[in-house]
Amino acid sequence: MLAFPGSMQATPDTVARSDFSVKLKPISGSWFEFQHSASEGGNWNSALAQFTADQWKRKVFEMKEIGMEYIVLMGVALDGKPFYPSKIASQIPMACEDPLEAILSAADECGIKFFVSNDFWGNLDAYTMMIDKEIRKRRFQSMEEITEKYGHHECFYGWYFPNEAQLQPYFIDECIEYVNACADFAQRLTPNCVNLIAPYFIKEARFDERFVRQLEKMNIDIIAYQDGVGVNHTSLDNSAKYYEILYKAHEKASRARLWADMELFYFENGNEGNLLPADFNKRIIHQMKNISPFVDKILCYQYIGIMNKPGTDIIAGHPDSLRLYEQYSKWYNQYKKIK
Repeated sequence: MLAFPGSMQATPDTVARSDFSVKLKPISGSWFEFQHSASEGGNWNSALAQFTADQWKRKVFEMKEIGMEYIVLMGVALDGKPFYPSKIASQIPMACEDPLEAILSAADECGIKFFVSNDFWGNLDAYTMMIDKEIRKRRFQSMEEITEKYGHHECFYGWYFPNEAQLQPYFIDECIEYVNACADFAQRLTPNCVNLIAPYFIKEARFDERFVRQLEKMNIDIIAYQDGVGVNHTSLDNSAKYYEILYKAHEKASRARLWADMELFYFENGNEGNLLPADFNKRIIHQMKNISPFVDKILCYQYIGIMNKPGTDIIAGHPDSLRLYEQYSKWYNQYKKIK
């Protein structure tokens, strides 16, 4: 796979932190789900389940309209059942016969680059899915099947390996083995594809030789670390210093590009419950400000359910998702004028 020299990393800005326009990076993409876990996706799961192929396509165009260049599909399956017609297991019932085909076709038309997931072929325990041999077998079967069915799409930019890794403060050996096995298999199937992972718990990040060596060993093109603000792992005041640590480690490793996975939500009940949209002006703009100096791209978790364009028939989420769309859209339109 490709190695990226330090010169390709983002260079920290020296502009005053009050600069909200030119130096801030916009949201370049988002994670994307057909269904979320029932405990957190209560505001949008039922609506998404009823989307037609046309509605899924228009949702992708809606994301393009607001500046999204990348979409990262969280899962091609949930609890071992696929969202697309598959020979591996019975499909999750939805109104759209093949939502994966619908969104990839839309991405072809509007020029969005897609990272396609290769999981969840087991329960949502990341460690179990990393090491379980049967899940690994189904995962690789699905990658072969997905490549055969959908590999012709121009938007098929890369693969996302969704079993989240926690910095403890280092990657566990099983995570590195899992990532490299997925990357090797993906490269055989789709040699020109790019791969992506999104670890969490950045407050444990270290800039030392051990972590740098781990980055050098991982056959990964892009690492988009979760900022952890939405899940309360990271305070808004401290996220910048953690990304600076990661920036230094990636610059020294000269391996994976450093991106961000910025959380747009907060929990309805403290640290649990449905995900609700945060306020752009009170919180998200400050997340962008902290992250922008140190990363190449800011992706978000997530547009689906947390942002919705008003006045459409494809609204899935809490009413505050309309407010967040309007807030970010106003900022983004100003950004485009100044850019």
